[in-house]
Amino acid sequence: MKIEEALEESKKVLNSKRFEHVERVTDTAFDLAERFQGNQQQVGLAAALHDYAKDMELSILKDWIIAHHDISKDLLAYHHELWHGPVGAKMAEKLFLIKDDTIQNAIYWHTTGRKGMTKTEKIVFLADYIEPGRDFPAVYQAREIAKEGLNQACHYALTNSIHFLMSRQQPIYPATFQAYNDFTKRLLK
Repeated sequence: MKIEEALEESKKVLNSKRFEHVERVTDTAFDLAERFQGNQQQVGLAAALHDYAKDMELSILKDWIIAHHDISKDLLAYHHELWHGPVGAKMAEKLFLIKDDTIQNAIYWHTTGRKGMTKTEKIVFLADYIEPGRDFPAVYQAREIAKEGLNQACHYALTNSIHFLMSRQQPIYPATFQAYNDFTKRLLK
């Protein structure tokens, strides 16, 4: 699948505001891939499809989670905002025949992160966090850190996401803590 085709598929199912976000994430991901020597094709496809399932009915997302053994059922115990990544990854495989684990994982983990993220996963995760349409206090510092280091910027984004969720007494998906710990250990070496 070509990146332009993936963007067109996302455009078909997303509202215009969300699709504009997807375009900005894709552009940001290309910039990060160039800066950090990432695979442009993998990054582009994952970014173009990262929110493919975002505007779908919660009942549809839940049905996909229940129906597919390789989507963690523990997601159902957490906020539904986390559901679209794993379901989108599965839809990329089933609907668009994207069998590349790197692309699927970048879509799957773009919201939560995980321990042992690949370069492509980090780039899509960070692009989603820092794309130019985002406007919250931590994003400006994250953009500056992203100019210097991919791991440092992902760590910063995870740290701020955890702080944000804790300040609102929201449950935090375990993979996010594992990603934070993984980046912390890498940066301390």
